[in-house]
Amino acid sequence: MEIRIKDLTRTYYSEGKQIKALDHVDLTIPANKIFTLLGPSGCGKTTLLRCIVGLETPDDGDIYIGDDLVFSKDKGLFIPPENRGLGMVFQTYAIWPHMNVFDNVAYPLQTNRTPKDKIRQQVVKALKFVQLDGFENRPATKLSGGQQQRVALARALVAEPKVILFDEPLSNLDAKLREETRKELRSFLTELKITAIYVTHDRIEALALSDLIAVMRAGKIIEIGDPKKIYFNSDDKFVADFIGRANLIKGKIEKQEGEHAIIASEIGSILALNSQGISVGQSAMLCVRPEFIRLAPEQGKQGQNIFSGQMESLIFIGEAYEGEIRIGDTLLTTTIEPTANIVEGDKISISFDPDHCFLLSA
Repeated sequence: MEIRIKDLTRTYYSEGKQIKALDHVDLTIPANKIFTLLGPSGCGKTTLLRCIVGLETPDDGDIYIGDDLVFSKDKGLFIPPENRGLGMVFQTYAIWPHMNVFDNVAYPLQTNRTPKDKIRQQVVKALKFVQLDGFENRPATKLSGGQQQRVALARALVAEPKVILFDEPLSNLDAKLREETRKELRSFLTELKITAIYVTHDRIEALALSDLIAVMRAGKIIEIGDPKKIYFNSDDKFVADFIGRANLIKGKIEKQEGEHAIIASEIGSILALNSQGISVGQSAMLCVRPEFIRLAPEQGKQGQNIFSGQMESLIFIGEAYEGEIRIGDTLLTTTIEPTANIVEGDKISISFDPDHCFLLSA
């Protein structure tokens, strides 16, 4: 089920100040995809989700779910949440402790006065899908965090909604359980072939779960793309920096060579992808991820994109070292294999693969 949002605005007033939570948002969410709204706290992603569900009333704009107009300021139309055909999984799960698993999942059907036989059939089906069959009589208070998350998912699915929405549903889980549940959720949603809208501020969650990511900032959609496009070749420096650790180096385009350009930077001349077609003579920002900065052999010092510097800090995190390398006045963050024989203060050479450096407008 496709969702279309046209010119949506939502303004709050706090301590005499006007805050634009949504600033004329236009967005199309394709059917049967996992679509993630990603951004820092206060960027408007949860407000947008709540407007789609009907828990918030926008100040202006239109919202379509499929061909159905569910909100229009101009037409004075507001379809209440219970009539929009949506499922929702909240950050807190909203599991009722006085109910067992069956009653928690059955609740949306019971409130709609669905026949008892149909309720049992749908609940059993939903619990089996989330791998909780046999848990029907288990008290909600006896469930682990991951199991509660799956009960919340089953409850959102039990009425067979057109769209399911998630508001940071994994944020209350510990790191290991969050990783395991993320894999399960991706598997569930892929199998369902349902439109899913997922809100998070966690970039790893967004990259792991999504078919498409919309990055938000200050009530606006800054960029939309699949995870690899957003991570490896973003069009915006805020997005490039937010979606993952990034070294951003200022410079100016000196020469174009096919898809690549030579940029004069504060650490020297660098060959990088110029997918945005920034013209020769213009200022630009070079983006290179820490994982694509490699230690270079000493004999390669004069090669392409090879620079000498000093290892300023080095932290062992198990699967790798996280290091900072100083080249002149520039400090670059890098990831180094854990077997590397280096210590803080060492003089080293590093290299960038030109295909893993990309240019952004300054």
